[in-house]
Amino acid sequence: MAIGEETNTTPIRPTTRTSHDTVVPIRGNVFPTIDHNHPIYLQPIDTPGSSLISLQLTGSENYDIWSRSIKIGLLDKSKLGFVDGRFPKFMVEPELHDQWGKVNVVVLSWIVNAVRPRLLSSVVYDSNAYKVWEDLKERFDKVNGARVKYLHKEIHSPTQGTMTVTDYFSKLRDL
Repeated sequence: MAIGEETNTTPIRPTTRTSHDTVVPIRGNVFPTIDHNHPIYLQPIDTPGSSLISLQLTGSENYDIWSRSIKIGLLDKSKLGFVDGRFPKFMVEPELHDQWGKVNVVVLSWIVNAVRPRLLSSVVYDSNAYKVWEDLKERFDKVNGARVKYLHKEIHSPTQGTMTVTDYFSKLRDL
């Protein structure tokens, strides 16, 4: 049974039977119920081996589209707060820290699965999805002066050449 599928809202407390068949609660943890809207809820298909997006980060040249794609995927899974800093571990109850850690690992694996192997050396050793996200952002979300100059030239002197109208329009739109 997945977390949050339980319909009983009463916390489960461990119990033991005495010699007179009375039920006595055992002291221990009481875990809050997590519903499907909670950021640390994991669907059965949310596994570390799965891929969130098919696009892989290759460097600065595709960071913007890669970042946007990952954010859309994480937003769909209600996990965007793990990479944008809105849902750090200290914001959950101590009883849920282990579950937060599991979700963090899944989010981290989704990011790692969407990065080219040659870029993994610096991010694979960090265990926090937010820190990995910030590291990738710092490394690849750069404004390249030469690239800006090239784009200005392309925008101001477009040529269709042998491209179809659809391809030409797509190129202009990309620029």
